[in-house]
Amino acid sequence: MLRVIAPGALCTVQDLGRPGYQRFGVPVGGAMDPVACIIANRLAGNPPSAACLEITAGGAAFEVVAPCVIAVAGGDLGATLGSRPLPTWTSAFVRTGQRIHFEARRSGARAYLALAGGVDAPLVLGSRSTYLPGRFGGLGGRALQMDDVIRPASPPADPIRLAGRIWPKPVDYTPLIRILPFHIPPDLPDLSDLNDLPDLNNLTALPWRVGATSNRIGLRLEGAVPHIERAGDLPSFGVFPGAIQLPPDGRPILLMADAQPTGGYPVIAVAIQADLHRAAQLLPGDEVRFAWTTRDAAVAAWRALCELLDSPIAADEGVELAAAAQG
Repeated sequence: MLRVIAPGALCTVQDLGRPGYQRFGVPVGGAMDPVACIIANRLAGNPPSAACLEITAGGAAFEVVAPCVIAVAGGDLGATLGSRPLPTWTSAFVRTGQRIHFEARRSGARAYLALAGGVDAPLVLGSRSTYLPGRFGGLGGRALQMDDVIRPASPPADPIRLAGRIWPKPVDYTPLIRILPFHIPPDLPDLSDLNDLPDLNNLTALPWRVGATSNRIGLRLEGAVPHIERAGDLPSFGVFPGAIQLPPDGRPILLMADAQPTGGYPVIAVAIQADLHRAAQLLPGDEVRFAWTTRDAAVAAWRALCELLDSPIAADEGVELAAAAQG
């Protein structure tokens, strides 16, 4: 069990989201980096769909109020346990009175802290994820605040045995997003001319910079503006995380976890799902590049990512013994 000492820039409860409610206007939501969320949960002995804490940009701090096992995955935000570094991609036993601090961003943007037993929060539409614009999910539909208490959803069977588990394979966070052309569905004939709307040569030619107004809904990109033949809103149609919209100002928006289910801007390309965790680790000022790929390559990348997430977890006996001694 943990108590929030400082919430940092943004800390929320997230899981893998609430798919299936887009027709009611509810985004899928969930962890911006589901890969790191799944791995942190697996290291802590949880099912992949368990809730954990999404910590953005550093500054968050927690006090351990009851012994537990935690695991941190994702971006390197300078995590420490007391006066010592707290490694990412590893589970650790923590004792009452110890403090966990995410001091500052070193690489990446978001770290995921899993608690053995999962993070307890009310289920809303089948998910514990916080949806900030809608003010529901998580703890009261808001970001974490000082003195919030983070409790496990269920007690782990044997916490000590969960300590010292190490993720065996690195996760690729290269800031390169592979994209596919967007083809208008045949049942939307009024939008059939959108495939020819922008000149896409600049989309992959040069790097883009993540803009200051980026958030969990989308990354606003600044750089070489694609040529636009026609500006203005269009009839709304379904959009989803990974879609790249082109608003009238010509600065693309890469839709992310909290993306709205419908939109009226042209969609000029789609980021493959296997690369969205890379985009999740970007903050304003970071650079990102796009590269065209094929459907077969996208399927192969997704299968490779699924295989990575199914990797057997290694255990370091020395770390386990040290954890037991600390406990």
